[in-house]
Amino acid sequence: MSRPLLVTGGTGYLGSELLRRASGRRLAATYLRSEPPPAPGVEWLRLDVRDAAAMRAAVERLRPEAVIHTAYRQEGGGARATNVDGAEAVARAAAEVGARLVHVSTDVLFDGAKNGLYTEEDEPSPITDYGRAKADGERAVLAAHPGALAVRTSLIYGGAEPSRHERMACDAARGRGGMVFFEDELRSPVVVGELAAALLELTGRDERGILNVAGPDTVSRYEFAFLLAQAHGLSGERILRGRLKPSGRARPANCALDSSRARSLLETRLRGVFEYAAAGSARP
Repeated sequence: MSRPLLVTGGTGYLGSELLRRASGRRLAATYLRSEPPPAPGVEWLRLDVRDAAAMRAAVERLRPEAVIHTAYRQEGGGARATNVDGAEAVARAAAEVGARLVHVSTDVLFDGAKNGLYTEEDEPSPITDYGRAKADGERAVLAAHPGALAVRTSLIYGGAEPSRHERMACDAARGRGGMVFFEDELRSPVVVGELAAALLELTGRDERGILNVAGPDTVSRYEFAFLLAQAHGLSGERILRGRLKPSGRARPANCALDSSRARSLLETRLRGVFEYAAAGSARP
């Protein structure tokens, strides 16, 4: 019997897309809070990645060929333990059975002060609790599993169901919620299906260390919301815009990623949000 692919966080936005795109393979996936949907061919494991002993036992039993670690928590109690201790537990378990590990990291590892795109060589300099936890988790993963690949990515959108970013943009375009989107906060959004395809492709390659995998367009959070509304057939004229610096919010202004190395390595094409919106990709 073939060795499975194990996806942690299989009920999440990215994890669900990974399982959908990998259908036909032998699959296993972890979940914790959200009950998993029916998914033929997927062995579901109710498992907290912070429980190192349970993680090790599951991986020893499954002996996966590869692990894609997507499970994380952005805020709330247990977030740091999930993002650091949980990530390390997954990495150690994968290393012990010789499994390929692709760990999903983030673009908010930086202080946002750089003028230009962040490359794989830029050292993390986080200014938020989440960024600090993800930076520490990334370091723990690479120490525990020297063959692992940490994939830094950005805002994810464009799945079968609207992402959180799409829902917020559409609500704002309809004049609901009163949320302000900053025009001086820069990111590199990526279509979830293309990110999932890239991660699956990377399980079959031997790159290790750090790799940026994000969209080619650098846009502000305001531009991103405007383009998402447009992709859903809405006008963005009612979306409220603001400036990050006067707001006093402790968030990095620039987290734009240089993914040129990934584009040179991968067969998967990573579209930008301008192309996505122009195609009307989310319209009924």
